Amino acid sequence: MILFDILLATFAAGVLSVLLAATLALTWLPRFADRMVAFAVGVMLTFAFTRMLPEAVEMGVSAESVGQITLAGIIVFFLLEKAALWRHSHGEAPVQCDNPGHDHHHHASRATMIVLGDGLHNFVDGILIAAAFLADPHLGWATVGAVLAHELPQEIGDFMVLLGTGMSKGRALLLNALSGTFMIAGGVLGYFTLDHMKMAVPYVLVVAAASFIYIAVADLVPELHRHRRFKDAIGQLTLMLIGVASVYLITGLGHHSH
Repeated sequence: MILFDILLATFAAGVLSVLLAATLALTWLPRFADRMVAFAVGVMLTFAFTRMLPEAVEMGVSAESVGQITLAGIIVFFLLEKAALWRHSHGEAPVQCDNPGHDHHHHASRATMIVLGDGLHNFVDGILIAAAFLADPHLGWATVGAVLAHELPQEIGDFMVLLGTGMSKGRALLLNALSGTFMIAGGVLGYFTLDHMKMAVPYVLVVAAASFIYIAVADLVPELHRHRRFKDAIGQLTLMLIGVASVYLITGLGHHSH
Protein backbone atom coordinates (compact mmCIF):
# COMPACT_ATOMS: atom_id res chain seq x y z
CA MET A 1 0.00 0.00 0.00
CA ILE A 2 2.82 2.40 0.85
CA LEU A 3 4.51 1.58 -2.46
CA PHE A 4 1.27 2.40 -4.30
CA ASP A 5 1.05 5.72 -2.42
CA ILE A 6 4.66 6.49 -3.37
CA LEU A 7 3.98 5.70 -7.04
CA LEU A 8 0.85 7.87 -7.03
CA ALA A 9 2.60 10.70 -5.19
CA THR A 10 5.70 10.77 -7.37
CA PHE A 11 3.57 10.61 -10.52
CA ALA A 12 1.52 13.57 -9.29
CA ALA A 13 4.53 15.62 -8.25
CA GLY A 14 6.77 14.63 -11.15
CA VAL A 15 4.46 14.37 -14.16
CA LEU A 16 1.31 16.30 -13.29
CA SER A 17 3.42 19.30 -12.27
CA VAL A 18 4.83 19.27 -15.81
CA LEU A 19 1.31 19.27 -17.29
CA LEU A 20 0.27 22.09 -14.97
CA ALA A 21 3.32 24.12 -15.94
CA ALA A 22 2.63 23.34 -19.60
CA THR A 23 -0.86 24.82 -19.27
CA LEU A 24 0.83 28.16 -18.56
CA ALA A 25 4.08 27.83 -20.47
CA LEU A 26 2.60 26.45 -23.69
CA THR A 27 -0.33 28.84 -24.00
CA TRP A 28 0.39 32.56 -23.56
CA LEU A 29 3.97 32.48 -22.23
CA PRO A 30 5.77 31.30 -25.44
CA ARG A 31 5.47 34.78 -26.97
CA PHE A 32 7.70 35.95 -24.11
CA ALA A 33 10.12 32.99 -24.28
CA ASP A 34 13.14 35.10 -25.19
CA ARG A 35 12.47 37.50 -22.34
CA MET A 36 11.66 34.75 -19.85
CA VAL A 37 15.23 33.48 -19.94
CA ALA A 38 15.92 36.07 -17.22
CA PHE A 39 13.04 34.63 -15.17
CA ALA A 40 14.56 31.16 -15.52
CA VAL A 41 17.93 32.47 -14.31
CA GLY A 42 16.31 33.83 -11.15
CA VAL A 43 14.41 30.60 -10.47
CA MET A 44 17.35 28.27 -11.07
CA LEU A 45 19.87 30.24 -9.02
CA THR A 46 17.41 30.67 -6.16
CA PHE A 47 16.66 26.95 -6.02
CA ALA A 48 20.36 26.08 -6.15
CA PHE A 49 21.61 28.54 -3.54
CA THR A 50 18.67 28.78 -1.12
CA ARG A 51 17.15 25.31 -1.31
CA MET A 52 19.34 22.57 -2.71
CA LEU A 53 22.80 23.42 -1.34
CA PRO A 54 21.59 24.38 2.17
CA GLU A 55 19.51 21.20 2.26
CA ALA A 56 22.59 19.11 1.47
CA VAL A 57 24.36 20.76 4.42
CA GLU A 58 21.37 20.00 6.65
CA MET A 59 21.56 16.37 5.55
CA GLY A 60 25.08 16.08 6.91
CA VAL A 61 27.47 17.15 4.14
CA SER A 62 30.04 19.68 5.34
CA ALA A 63 29.92 23.16 3.83
CA GLU A 64 33.44 22.66 2.51
CA SER A 65 32.46 19.40 0.78
CA VAL A 66 29.38 21.06 -0.72
CA GLY A 67 31.59 23.78 -2.17
CA GLN A 68 34.09 21.27 -3.53
CA ILE A 69 31.41 19.06 -5.12
CA THR A 70 29.68 22.09 -6.62
CA LEU A 71 32.95 23.27 -8.13
CA ALA A 72 33.71 19.79 -9.49
CA GLY A 73 30.18 19.51 -10.85
CA ILE A 74 30.45 22.83 -12.70
CA ILE A 75 33.74 21.71 -14.26
CA VAL A 76 32.21 18.37 -15.28
CA PHE A 77 29.17 20.06 -16.83
CA PHE A 78 31.51 22.40 -18.71
CA LEU A 79 33.33 19.37 -20.13
CA LEU A 80 30.05 17.61 -20.97
CA GLU A 81 28.81 20.66 -22.86
CA LYS A 82 32.13 20.95 -24.68
CA ALA A 83 31.87 17.29 -25.65
CA ALA A 84 28.31 17.81 -26.91
CA LEU A 85 29.39 20.81 -28.99
CA TRP A 86 32.36 18.89 -30.41
CA ARG A 87 30.14 15.95 -31.28
CA HIS A 88 27.59 18.15 -33.04
CA SER A 89 30.27 19.99 -34.99
CA HIS A 90 31.39 16.68 -36.62
CA GLY A 91 34.95 17.88 -36.77
CA GLU A 92 34.11 21.14 -38.54
CA ALA A 93 36.25 24.23 -38.06
CA PRO A 94 35.28 26.38 -35.05
CA VAL A 95 32.52 28.86 -35.72
CA GLN A 96 31.69 32.18 -34.12
CA CYS A 97 28.95 32.47 -31.53
CA ASP A 98 26.69 34.38 -33.92
CA ASN A 99 26.76 31.53 -36.46
CA PRO A 100 23.26 29.98 -36.71
CA GLY A 101 24.68 26.47 -36.88
CA HIS A 102 26.66 27.03 -33.72
CA ASP A 103 23.53 28.39 -32.02
CA HIS A 104 21.65 25.24 -33.02
CA HIS A 105 24.30 22.97 -31.51
CA HIS A 106 24.56 25.17 -28.42
CA HIS A 107 20.79 25.04 -27.93
CA ALA A 108 20.84 21.25 -28.29
CA SER A 109 23.49 20.88 -25.60
CA ARG A 110 21.62 23.34 -23.36
CA ALA A 111 18.44 21.27 -23.68
CA THR A 112 20.38 18.17 -22.68
CA MET A 113 21.77 19.95 -19.63
CA ILE A 114 18.31 21.16 -18.60
CA VAL A 115 16.81 17.66 -18.76
CA LEU A 116 19.78 16.11 -16.94
CA GLY A 117 19.81 18.69 -14.15
CA ASP A 118 16.04 18.64 -13.69
CA GLY A 119 16.05 14.84 -13.81
CA LEU A 120 18.63 14.62 -11.02
CA HIS A 121 16.66 17.07 -8.91
CA ASN A 122 13.44 15.11 -9.50
CA PHE A 123 15.22 11.86 -8.66
CA VAL A 124 16.25 13.28 -5.28
CA ASP A 125 12.72 14.57 -4.66
CA GLY A 126 11.41 11.05 -5.36
CA ILE A 127 13.74 9.57 -2.76
CA LEU A 128 12.70 12.23 -0.23
CA ILE A 129 9.01 11.51 -0.90
CA ALA A 130 9.63 7.80 -0.37
CA ALA A 131 11.45 8.50 2.89
CA ALA A 132 8.57 10.67 4.11
CA PHE A 133 5.94 8.01 3.30
CA LEU A 134 7.95 5.32 5.04
CA ALA A 135 8.12 7.53 8.12
CA ASP A 136 4.45 8.63 8.08
CA PRO A 137 1.93 8.68 5.18
CA HIS A 138 0.62 12.07 6.33
CA LEU A 139 4.14 13.46 6.20
CA GLY A 140 4.47 11.89 2.75
CA TRP A 141 1.50 13.78 1.33
CA ALA A 142 2.67 17.00 3.00
CA THR A 143 6.02 16.50 1.28
CA VAL A 144 4.24 16.01 -2.05
CA GLY A 145 2.53 19.38 -1.56
CA ALA A 146 5.86 21.07 -0.89
CA VAL A 147 7.47 19.40 -3.92
CA LEU A 148 4.57 20.43 -6.16
CA ALA A 149 4.91 24.01 -4.93
CA HIS A 150 8.55 24.27 -5.89
CA GLU A 151 8.26 22.18 -9.06
CA LEU A 152 5.77 24.55 -10.72
CA PRO A 153 7.99 27.65 -11.06
CA GLN A 154 10.97 25.44 -11.87
CA GLU A 155 9.13 23.61 -14.67
CA ILE A 156 7.85 26.90 -16.10
CA GLY A 157 11.43 28.18 -16.11
CA ASP A 158 12.60 25.01 -17.88
CA PHE A 159 9.89 25.40 -20.52
CA MET A 160 10.95 28.98 -21.12
CA VAL A 161 14.55 27.92 -21.71
CA LEU A 162 13.59 25.03 -24.00
CA LEU A 163 11.15 27.13 -26.02
CA GLY A 164 13.77 29.87 -26.23
CA THR A 165 16.07 27.42 -28.04
CA GLY A 166 13.48 27.11 -30.82
CA MET A 167 12.26 23.72 -29.65
CA SER A 168 8.69 22.77 -30.53
CA LYS A 169 6.04 22.84 -27.82
CA GLY A 170 5.46 19.10 -28.10
CA ARG A 171 9.14 18.23 -27.76
CA ALA A 172 9.57 20.60 -24.80
CA LEU A 173 6.60 18.94 -23.09
CA LEU A 174 7.97 15.46 -23.82
CA LEU A 175 11.45 16.24 -22.45
CA ASN A 176 10.07 17.86 -19.30
CA ALA A 177 7.72 14.91 -18.77
CA LEU A 178 10.70 12.58 -19.22
CA SER A 179 12.63 14.43 -16.52
CA GLY A 180 9.51 14.16 -14.34
CA THR A 181 9.60 10.35 -14.53
CA PHE A 182 12.96 10.47 -12.72
CA MET A 183 10.93 11.30 -9.61
CA ILE A 184 8.99 8.06 -9.96
CA ALA A 185 12.27 6.16 -10.36
CA GLY A 186 13.65 7.88 -7.26
CA GLY A 187 10.54 7.00 -5.28
CA VAL A 188 10.64 3.32 -6.23
CA LEU A 189 14.38 3.04 -5.63
CA GLY A 190 13.99 4.88 -2.34
CA TYR A 191 11.28 2.46 -1.20
CA PHE A 192 13.41 -0.61 -1.82
CA THR A 193 16.89 0.68 -0.95
CA LEU A 194 16.36 3.72 1.27
CA ASP A 195 18.86 2.60 3.89
CA HIS A 196 21.56 2.38 1.22
CA MET A 197 20.47 5.53 -0.64
CA LYS A 198 20.41 7.91 2.33
CA MET A 199 24.13 8.58 2.12
CA ALA A 200 23.97 9.39 -1.60
CA VAL A 201 20.95 11.72 -1.56
CA PRO A 202 22.68 14.97 -0.46
CA TYR A 203 25.51 14.42 -2.94
CA VAL A 204 23.08 13.92 -5.83
CA LEU A 205 21.34 17.10 -4.68
CA VAL A 206 24.60 19.06 -4.84
CA VAL A 207 25.34 17.78 -8.34
CA ALA A 208 21.85 18.84 -9.44
CA ALA A 209 22.43 22.28 -7.93
CA ALA A 210 25.76 22.53 -9.78
CA SER A 211 23.95 21.85 -13.06
CA PHE A 212 21.43 24.63 -12.34
CA ILE A 213 24.21 27.09 -11.50
CA TYR A 214 26.20 26.15 -14.60
CA ILE A 215 23.23 26.46 -16.96
CA ALA A 216 22.15 29.80 -15.49
CA VAL A 217 25.57 31.45 -15.34
CA ALA A 218 27.41 29.89 -18.29
CA ASP A 219 24.57 29.58 -20.82
CA LEU A 220 21.68 31.87 -19.96
CA VAL A 221 23.37 35.00 -18.55
CA PRO A 222 25.63 35.42 -21.64
CA GLU A 223 22.48 35.25 -23.76
CA LEU A 224 20.98 38.08 -21.71
CA HIS A 225 24.09 40.17 -22.35
CA ARG A 226 23.42 40.08 -26.09
CA HIS A 227 20.72 42.69 -25.44
CA ARG A 228 22.69 45.76 -24.39
CA ARG A 229 20.16 48.56 -24.24
CA PHE A 230 19.43 50.07 -20.83
CA LYS A 231 15.75 49.22 -21.28
CA ASP A 232 16.68 45.56 -21.88
CA ALA A 233 18.81 45.49 -18.73
CA ILE A 234 15.96 46.87 -16.61
CA GLY A 235 13.52 44.33 -18.06
CA GLN A 236 15.92 41.45 -17.53
CA LEU A 237 16.67 42.44 -13.94
CA THR A 238 12.96 42.77 -13.24
CA LEU A 239 12.19 39.31 -14.60
CA MET A 240 15.17 37.82 -12.77
CA LEU A 241 13.92 39.27 -9.49
CA ILE A 242 10.41 38.00 -10.26
CA GLY A 243 11.94 34.54 -10.69
CA VAL A 244 13.67 34.87 -7.31
CA ALA A 245 10.51 36.16 -5.65
CA SER A 246 8.36 33.40 -7.14
CA VAL A 247 10.43 30.76 -5.38
CA TYR A 248 10.16 32.57 -2.04
CA LEU A 249 6.47 33.37 -2.56
CA ILE A 250 5.25 29.98 -3.70
CA THR A 251 7.41 27.82 -1.43
CA GLY A 252 8.07 30.33 1.34
CA LEU A 253 11.27 28.34 1.69
CA GLY A 254 8.91 26.03 3.52
CA HIS A 255 10.86 22.93 2.65
CA HIS A 256 12.41 23.07 6.13
CA SER A 257 9.00 22.67 7.70
CA HIS A 258 8.62 19.11 6.55
